Amino acid sequence: MSLASALEAMLLMATEPTTVDELAAALDAPADAVEAELRAVADFYDRHERGIRLRAVAGGWRFATDPQVAGEIEAWLVSEQRSRLSQAALETLSVIAYLQPVSRGRVASVRGVNVDGVVKTLLVRGLIREDGGDAVTGAMTFVTTPLFLQKLGLNSLAELPDLAPLLPDAVALEAELGQLAGAEPGPDPAEEDTDE
Repeated sequence: MSLASALEAMLLMATEPTTVDELAAALDAPADAVEAELRAVADFYDRHERGIRLRAVAGGWRFATDPQVAGEIEAWLVSEQRSRLSQAALETLSVIAYLQPVSRGRVASVRGVNVDGVVKTLLVRGLIREDGGDAVTGAMTFVTTPLFLQKLGLNSLAELPDLAPLLPDAVALEAELGQLAGAEPGPDPAEEDTDE
């Protein structure tokens, strides 16, 4: 495998800009050879007008999309087809909406599964945001955003429907939720929600 191929593969998997020294150490290659190859790969993508570019940013190298396709990417990301939420995400969003501000642990307790991935999805989609630490546990809490209200066609959270008519035993559920407020046992790690 060529040095260029190895660099492309590594940078494709990287989530942050990666320095020349890190890449050189990982590939057991001289830093100046890695630097030269990175510049050659970046030049290749620029010359051939590909949809991605290799850029030196923040002290390292990473792949980025071509700025000329920003409109297409934005349309794709916000299209209604891509905006549909899974059942797991809808359930997690509902718990946050009704109990906010609420910690991830409390949401996981209510749902009975690990919600880390789903919470990340809701954060990325802008439907929830971090709201500081819980006064008792110090855990980060989450609240819904104005985008959440906009998507539901609501002016405020006061317009959320009452749970009582929607659930056969809403009084018991509210009592259980009140008990969960005091104790936040973690969910079984084996039961992670992977449906985002």
